[in-house]
Amino acid sequence: MATSVDGIAPTLAELVALRATAQRRKPARQGRHSIAGPAASTLRGRGMEYAESREYVPGDDVRHIDWRLTARSGRTHTKLFQAERERLTLIVADTSPRLYFGTRVRFKSTQAARAGAVAAWSAIRDGDRVAALRGTATEPPVPPASGTRGALRVLDALVRWYARPPADDQGLAFALDHAVRLLRPGSRLIVLADPDSIAAIPESDWPRWAAHHEISVLLLFDALEATPPNAALPFQVGGQRVQLDLADAAQRQRWSQLFSEPLETAVRNLPRRGVRAWALRGDAPSESWLPIGGATPQVA
Repeated sequence: MATSVDGIAPTLAELVALRATAQRRKPARQGRHSIAGPAASTLRGRGMEYAESREYVPGDDVRHIDWRLTARSGRTHTKLFQAERERLTLIVADTSPRLYFGTRVRFKSTQAARAGAVAAWSAIRDGDRVAALRGTATEPPVPPASGTRGALRVLDALVRWYARPPADDQGLAFALDHAVRLLRPGSRLIVLADPDSIAAIPESDWPRWAAHHEISVLLLFDALEATPPNAALPFQVGGQRVQLDLADAAQRQRWSQLFSEPLETAVRNLPRRGVRAWALRGDAPSESWLPIGGATPQVA
């Protein structure tokens, strides 16, 4: 297995090699909040397995009240749940055609695969089970598994999904809808996405999902999208060569609306809705979104 040298498609070898890099990074500082969103918690989710009920005491979560037993006994009772032994980290891969593009070092799609590999290896380091899915009705999700076996299953899927645009892609919204139906409360959700795909998700959905899960969104972008040259650029569109004059103010404004604004809006608004967000450029180190030594993570 040769490591990719052109950056157009990821290879399993380069994703496996990211294990050492990911595991050198320490877990995020606990119990802190920042502009990038809430930090990870060492507590597992409460799970879905009902254990027993007991009488309600002040401080119990009112959402867990056992209404049937309360009605029968005349005294308020609350439900207790079996705690999960392992948290689930689910990686959701956006496979929008806009990701299969790049001008420096690697395509955004290859960076997405690499960032997903970093997330998988970090989850294994934290003792999580890992799984993955994309927006398709024809391919089942990668099932949850722990250890190296679980990570390698996810990495193999990322290599396949980001080798070329899948013909059956149904969009990030489809993938996220599938994801939240699979997750138990307390799970961790890592979303690899183009900013334009995030812009299509209703903002009201994020707080509802973040109330039950720890969500991180990695926004993939290219250097050309963020800072285009102040010059005329040739493009190949539909087999035809066209030229876009980015020295023209109106053209630059339109460019900004298409590429810069969705990214800036997502980075600004997602943390307000309980979601951690990073902008990850295609030529940046693929692990740069992870915190170093417990420091507060910054937008890359």
